[in-house]
Amino acid sequence: MTGRPDDVGVLLAQAVRLREAGRPEEARARLLELRDRFPDDAQVAYQTAWVHDTLGLEAQAVPHYVDALALPGPGPGPGHGPGLDADDRKGAMLGLGSTYRTLGRYAEAVATLSEATAAFPADNALKTFLAMALYNAGHAHDAMRVLLTVLAATSADPDIAGYRRAIEHYAQDLDAVEGAT
Repeated sequence: MTGRPDDVGVLLAQAVRLREAGRPEEARARLLELRDRFPDDAQVAYQTAWVHDTLGLEAQAVPHYVDALALPGPGPGPGHGPGLDADDRKGAMLGLGSTYRTLGRYAEAVATLSEATAAFPADNALKTFLAMALYNAGHAHDAMRVLLTVLAATSADPDIAGYRRAIEHYAQDLDAVEGAT
C-alpha cells in the first residue's frame, strides 16, 4: 500500500493542467480541496503554494510552501514517504525564498535561499534570487559577489568572457585596492 491514494495523483494532475492552461482560479479551488482531503501530501502542498504565487497571493502561499518542504509526502506507508523529489524541493525552496522576499521578510528569504544554494550549488537561479534577497537585507556587497560569480561562470558574451578571471577576482572583494598598504 502507498501513502497516497491513486486518485490524488489524477486530481493533482488535473489541477496542475488548469494552472498551466491559464485557469489558476479553478486550479486553486481544486488544490485547496485536495489540501483539505490530503493535508499530509507534500506534492499537493507544493502545487497549492505555486498556484497562490501565480495569483499574487504570496502571503497565502507561504504556509503551503512550508508544509511542502516539511511533509514526508507520498511513499511506502501512510504519510511516510520521501517528500518532494529534488527538482520539486528546489522549486519549493526558490518559491518560498522568493515569496519571503516579496513580502519583505528579507532575513527569512536569505536563510531559505542560502539553504537552497547549499543544497543545490549548481543552480544559478537560486543564486540570483539569493543575491536579490541579500540586497534587500542590506548586504549589497554579498549580493554583488554572488551575482558577479554567476555572471562570470555563465556568460557566453565574448566581452564578459574575456574578463572572466578579473570578474571572478573582484567578486571576492570589490573593495580591494591593488598596491594599498
